Amino acid sequence: MTLSRRGLLGLAGTSGALGAIGATSAGPAAAGTGAAAPVIATPVTTAPGAAAPEATAPDVGRVRTGFERLAADGYGVLAGQRIGVVTNPTGITADARHLVDVLHADERVDLVAVFGPEHGFRGTAQAGGSEGAARDPATGLPVHDTYGKSGQALADVFTAAGIDTVVFDIQDVGARFYTYIWTLYDCMRAAALAGKAVVVLDRPNPVGGRRAAGPVLERPYASFVGREPIALAHGMTAAELALLFNGEFLAANPVALRTVRMSGWRRDLHFGATGLPWVPPSPNVPTPDTALAYAGTCLFEGTNLSEGRGTTTPFEVLGAEGLDRRWAEAANALELPGVWFREAYFTPTFSKFTGKPCGGVRLLVHDRTAFDPVRAGIGLLVTARRGWSGFAWRADHWIDRLTGSDRVRTLVDAGAGVEEIAGDWAAGLERFAAVRERYLLYP
Repeated sequence: MTLSRRGLLGLAGTSGALGAIGATSAGPAAAGTGAAAPVIATPVTTAPGAAAPEATAPDVGRVRTGFERLAADGYGVLAGQRIGVVTNPTGITADARHLVDVLHADERVDLVAVFGPEHGFRGTAQAGGSEGAARDPATGLPVHDTYGKSGQALADVFTAAGIDTVVFDIQDVGARFYTYIWTLYDCMRAAALAGKAVVVLDRPNPVGGRRAAGPVLERPYASFVGREPIALAHGMTAAELALLFNGEFLAANPVALRTVRMSGWRRDLHFGATGLPWVPPSPNVPTPDTALAYAGTCLFEGTNLSEGRGTTTPFEVLGAEGLDRRWAEAANALELPGVWFREAYFTPTFSKFTGKPCGGVRLLVHDRTAFDPVRAGIGLLVTARRGWSGFAWRADHWIDRLTGSDRVRTLVDAGAGVEEIAGDWAAGLERFAAVRERYLLYP
């Protein structure tokens, strides 16, 4: 039996007033850097460019996502527009309903299309894949595939879908080479070309947002794992990144942008402290602990070692045939803050070394505040390169795309240590941190 949209209306919103919606205007003026781009002509409870007030009593106790605050405000930002949603399985409410189901059931919202990123709207595809175009069996809505599309090609998809506004709601993991933030960037650029607006519904950075870390991308190494020069671990939320993209990289043709802030989130919060349910944002990021390690251990995608794909703890275990306890001993000798390295043995069921027993390390983070995943990843690269004769970079130098230049690879090959390598990117990171500061929305 199915229910009509009106019959489901009572299920669609979030009960209780969640405080004012945190809507911010498009363009550099939202961050104090120049003239503003056009904004969506709909009423909001905060002036364009102004910080939203902190949540009132009903918000105490856990984080309220951008979607929750949008719903509590009666979807006013979306009124009178034909809406397309860019999302995946992470686009859920606090009680684990999917936002597409909720929006489709609510007669206040004219939802006409869904757009799937890498891994697909339903999240069934592995890395480097998507689900293609389809029709959502739950709602009957057309699902369009964005993966591999950008610029005018993606703008044409938005035009053909008949939408006025693109709504983005996907859980990020905080690393430059995680492609969802570049899906956001591509959607913003394409929406500007097509004359559409963009609304970003914010979610926590699951590893916190106290600082940026790691090398900043150099533009000759740009790709879908890094379109623009930001730090490897950016320490920002999707809404903050959207403001930065619009103000710094899309300023010549900025999109009409609104960001709907969270309430209750602070930069020192890791995901477990948010009170929100975790849904794996992609098949190989099953837990918040995976996300915590990912910005460092994903660098091993650029080597011939396994990054743990095909195990139950991807990106938390690393290894290869022929490695043993000596790698963990060498890594522990670096005395990197916040993490221990334990010898580990595993047999991947797919990806590198499928069906072959591997030796290596497992990361055990014992102090989240002190832990720097990028330095940990560099330390593991340095010790693997020094201690295992079988070590090799991927032939296509994918490591350069991941790190954002050839500097890490050449320094590791030259025998440099962690501090020397980190010192090499320090000036670029300092410059990025100064720019980043202008776009932060949360304390």
